[in-house]
Amino acid sequence: MASGLAETPASERTRIVLFGRRNAGKSSLLNALCGQPVALVSPVPGTTADPVRKAVEWLPLGPCLLVDTAGVDDDAVERGEAIGALRAGRARREIREADAAVVVTDAATGFGPWERALASELRDAGTAFFLAVNRVDEIPAAPERLAALAAEAAAPVFAVSAATGEGVSALRDALASSRPDEPASQRLLADRLRPGDLVVLVVPIDGAAPKGRLILPQQLALRDVLDAHAAALVAQPSELSGLFAGLPRPPRLVVTDSQVFAEVRALVPRDVPLTGFSVLMARYKGDWNALRAGAAAVDALRDGDRVLVCEGCTHRRQCGDIGTVKIPRWLAEATGRKLVFDFASGRDWPDREKLRGYALVVHCGGCMLSRREMRARVSDCASAGVPVVNYGVLIAKLRGVDLDA
Repeated sequence: MASGLAETPASERTRIVLFGRRNAGKSSLLNALCGQPVALVSPVPGTTADPVRKAVEWLPLGPCLLVDTAGVDDDAVERGEAIGALRAGRARREIREADAAVVVTDAATGFGPWERALASELRDAGTAFFLAVNRVDEIPAAPERLAALAAEAAAPVFAVSAATGEGVSALRDALASSRPDEPASQRLLADRLRPGDLVVLVVPIDGAAPKGRLILPQQLALRDVLDAHAAALVAQPSELSGLFAGLPRPPRLVVTDSQVFAEVRALVPRDVPLTGFSVLMARYKGDWNALRAGAAAVDALRDGDRVLVCEGCTHRRQCGDIGTVKIPRWLAEATGRKLVFDFASGRDWPDREKLRGYALVVHCGGCMLSRREMRARVSDCASAGVPVVNYGVLIAKLRGVDLDA
């Protein structure tokens, strides 16, 4: 359990993604930045197929996730081979989650059409990027050439050699000193607390609880309470009866698992705010208003409507699984409608055209997704005209429980 709490999950790391054409040297540069052979390197074009990820710790930025991607100029696309489109598509999909990016090229290639297209997509996504001119040991880049590339790319340019290490430290330092834009409200709950406050975290330990550890939203909530110099009391629902009368002062907040909202609400004094871990995740990811508004769509569901239930992780399904069993049952019971359910998990997220076929999207809290990816999914739903709600907000509505955000 200690090691799990000490490790920063991928969804909470600053994501730095390397993009470029095939054989631009992205994998070699990733290895040079990490100081170890993380990605396979080969002169054969298209060696990298799926994104390669490596967790690092760069001060002063902190925990980061470096991502190597396939070449966006995959010639299999031109030959009409589906695998080429998949490789290039997976590379471009990383733009959705990148907090910062490095577009890798060389002095011979320069800033051509592929690089311009990448730069345009990154700007549209609001992602700052650096241009890395690789292989300067083989193709020297004169200062005036680098200045011209910087002007054309409208981005900082670094002359590097993944083979010799030239310029790699300077690029690493620039990345480590970058501060990707983040909303000021990106705290789970610490911004609602004052030093000395008491928070009660209600954590059911049942058949669905992982053995020997807390799930990620519970870990994040506990750490955020400590960061706020507040105190946390962790209990199971069965321990709440009579608990509040014995406390030296009322809690500032009670946070509970969404599946026991009604049970906990009945035990918590009405003057003590109650919320859920999943609701906090919606707020933390920056999608609280949209996800709360999506709950109203439940009242408009009709027989035959399709509902997509999506989870950001790929945990093993158990008997009574919340996503595939409980939520469909609770929705059917609450609406009295015969609904059609589809399920997705991990990166199995439909495009906007497919989303238009749904009357409602029900999403998990997104603890395993980056903030950018979660916001992108909510944006996809908005563009498709489909309401989206998350587990906690939906369950609170179905249970008739008023929550404090």
